Amino acid sequence: MEDQKIEIEKTIEILKRGGLILYPTDTVWGIGCDATNAEAVDKIYSLKKRADSKALLCLVSDFKMLQQYVEEVPEVAYDILKYATKATTIIYDRPLRVAENLIAKDNTLGIRVARDPFCSKLIRKFKRPIVSTSANISGKPTPRNLQEMSKEILEGVDYVVNLPLQNKDAKPSSIIKIGGDSTVKIIRK
Repeated sequence: MEDQKIEIEKTIEILKRGGLILYPTDTVWGIGCDATNAEAVDKIYSLKKRADSKALLCLVSDFKMLQQYVEEVPEVAYDILKYATKATTIIYDRPLRVAENLIAKDNTLGIRVARDPFCSKLIRKFKRPIVSTSANISGKPTPRNLQEMSKEILEGVDYVVNLPLQNKDAKPSSIIKIGGDSTVKIIRK
């Protein structure tokens, strides 16, 4: 517990300065930054060599925080998240108060309510969403652990969280898009 507290404090310092973190999420190792800081978001696109037309997602700590960053959370989203058996990212219409370059061209944003205790505590204490994208160069395989991490990624972040990945299966989340009319489309199972 003490380790986690120390890691949260160190990580928040980096996030507040607009830095990039490499951290264990509720799915895979992620590259993250303050989701409200456009310059930090640009650094992630650059590090991943990813076209900025390919949107990133962010993590929030709970439903209350989710409601602060989406104009309207469709009722069906709560049901999906309540009954989901694995980590699920939902793409919402009309995100609010996040960096412009985080929002897709169609004015949507993928947001996941973090299930991992470390991520939830980190985000709650930071009081802002955190970007989460797989810790790989765009087009390369997603590493399952730090040993598989590319040197470029390890050296390109400002801080590597010194905690293990809790999810040993290390698979990316499901992605579901909810339209304004509450239509549900599965993007990735």
